Amino acid sequence: MSIFGPLWLSVQLAFATTVILVLVGTPVAWWLSQTRTRWKPVVQAVVAMPIVLPPTVLGFYLLILLGPDGAIGSWWVQLTGSALTFSFTGLVIASCIYSLPFAVQPIQNAFESLPKHYLERAWTLGASRLDAFFSVAVPLSLRGFVSGIVLSFAHTLGEFGVVLMVGGNIPGETRVISIAIYDHVESLNYTAAHQMSLLLVGFAFAVLATMFVINRRWSER
Repeated sequence: MSIFGPLWLSVQLAFATTVILVLVGTPVAWWLSQTRTRWKPVVQAVVAMPIVLPPTVLGFYLLILLGPDGAIGSWWVQLTGSALTFSFTGLVIASCIYSLPFAVQPIQNAFESLPKHYLERAWTLGASRLDAFFSVAVPLSLRGFVSGIVLSFAHTLGEFGVVLMVGGNIPGETRVISIAIYDHVESLNYTAAHQMSLLLVGFAFAVLATMFVINRRWSER
């Protein structure tokens, strides 16, 4: 089994998941950083649940939800004629839910640390709330965006339980690198398992080290 197929599929999955999470997670993070509603802790708990839930539990319920008879899966079958489960599209949806807190929380923290008077000055100068968000809040929160992007990508690249439950092990479709490692271990091919595992270890270290260096330089500024 070649390493490049599962690795490329994992990179595609991580990239698609990260892009979607930035687009979806940014307004969620902004709302959580600004709202004073009493329901905020409930929403925060829902967003953070994938951190504490066992991946197999989350994967099981996603399998039911995205399956041909599930609330979302049945609608998808009627629309496209194909099932979400055991497909790359299903993996993207499951990965977005599984990695959601890793995108939302760093961005939310960056928004919450933003001095309020910066936005207030922009409003007094005639900027709309949307203009102030994109011209003031986002540029000053880039550190949180970098952390959210890096953590989402790395977390998706290494996930196992959720992708196995929702996507199975279909070569070229859902067999990501973590599943390929599991296959090698099951077949006692420890050499190939070592090669793939060391690749992920090296990548994870490089990604996290880069993020810490960037954050340190931002702090020094």
